[in-house]
Amino acid sequence: MHLVKYVAHVILACLLISTPFTEAADWNQWLGNARDGIWRESNILTNFPEDGPKLLWKSPIGSGYSGPSIANGKVYVMDRIQGGDPRTAKDLHDGNPPKNYNFVRKLIPGKERLLCLEEKTGKILWSHQWDCPYTTVAAYAIGPRVTPTVDGDRVYALGAEGHFFCFDSQTGAIIWQRDFKDDYELTIPEWGTAAHPLIDGDHVISIVGGEESTVVAFNKHTGEEIWSALTSKQPGYCPPIIYTINGVRQLIIWHGDGLQSIDPKTGDLFWTVDVIPTYAMSIGHPVLYENKLYMMAWARVSACVEVADSGKDAKLLWAGDTQRGIGGVFCTAVIDKGFIYACGIGGRYTCAKLEDGTKQWTTYKPSTGQRPAAWGNVFTIKHQDRYFLANDLGDLIIAKLSPDGYEEISRTNLIEPTHWVAGRTLVWSHPAFANRCVYIRNDKEIRCYYLGSDQ
Repeated sequence: MHLVKYVAHVILACLLISTPFTEAADWNQWLGNARDGIWRESNILTNFPEDGPKLLWKSPIGSGYSGPSIANGKVYVMDRIQGGDPRTAKDLHDGNPPKNYNFVRKLIPGKERLLCLEEKTGKILWSHQWDCPYTTVAAYAIGPRVTPTVDGDRVYALGAEGHFFCFDSQTGAIIWQRDFKDDYELTIPEWGTAAHPLIDGDHVISIVGGEESTVVAFNKHTGEEIWSALTSKQPGYCPPIIYTINGVRQLIIWHGDGLQSIDPKTGDLFWTVDVIPTYAMSIGHPVLYENKLYMMAWARVSACVEVADSGKDAKLLWAGDTQRGIGGVFCTAVIDKGFIYACGIGGRYTCAKLEDGTKQWTTYKPSTGQRPAAWGNVFTIKHQDRYFLANDLGDLIIAKLSPDGYEEISRTNLIEPTHWVAGRTLVWSHPAFANRCVYIRNDKEIRCYYLGSDQ
């Protein structure tokens, strides 16, 4: 018996030595643990099976744009329930409403909710809901925009009307809460509060809005304001991001009046560059490569900003137009070896050189296939030497991207588009990639598919 046990232990040890060790990883916030859109797990499939990847579970939820976050065996996602009919809702404009439906606000009753699901099964473990009449543009008033941010035993959720919560991540009990409309006299932007909160040490940093409070750092344990900074006519929709540039750790904020860098400890200003997003539609956050920041927005707005050697000054290196740069709307760009990859206006997927913005190639293949589409969008997630592209049709694509061109390897459809916008149905929620799975939602359900290479 002892000999049998000894042999078994030897065999097990040999297997552990010869088998590459790969630790599964969570996805605890917007764009992953490092907020950079890179999926770092290994042992991931290289092609989708003919009948698609294995569906592990699906669970019904309400509507919304909120992407899921995954941490400590749980999935967190926000949704909207008991919403009223926008067609019969009260108009909120003095006089005639705008002719462009993209700006028509209405008062729509309903409730927002944070859900906590069991990661292995999709079973709802707890939920918390709050009354939340929407005052945003009616065409897009389907639910919360923000991906929950998980930090240990706490989860932070920001609703579309400025309700900011810190929950116990295990039980759903409220630890603290703020209301940006009451606390900061915030006028809710046309498309709602949408910037994903950022954890930094003992602070949780959030875009708010208003006089000297475009960005606010709260004590993450108590909700007490630590500092507030910057003034802008509109706060925009871009999440805060912290980079260390030329030795200076700085918080980058892109709001409706420009790009600014501040000290994340104090809120003191480092520098300002006037990169102005159309209609304050700063959505994807600025991406750092070496000492350069790249950002993009609606109406072909894009720019590259170079940070000085001191780290405390910056200048506009170039501004994009129809000939250079990528005017992406909902997505955050990826930069690899000095080249930008992102989905531009109408679904035109593009590679451009960061140095001067010159376009290397464009294609509609990851989005619509052949032609432009209203609000066409593709999210880009880097994985090792390839990319996972999630388009607004519910497809997930494995592709190679290089300055030489777009090479599609494999494609599968994961979920049905449910949101009707500009004459077509789409899905705008960014998926999460964790523990060798992809988690994706529409306005009816959230799904978990297994993407491990052993299926």
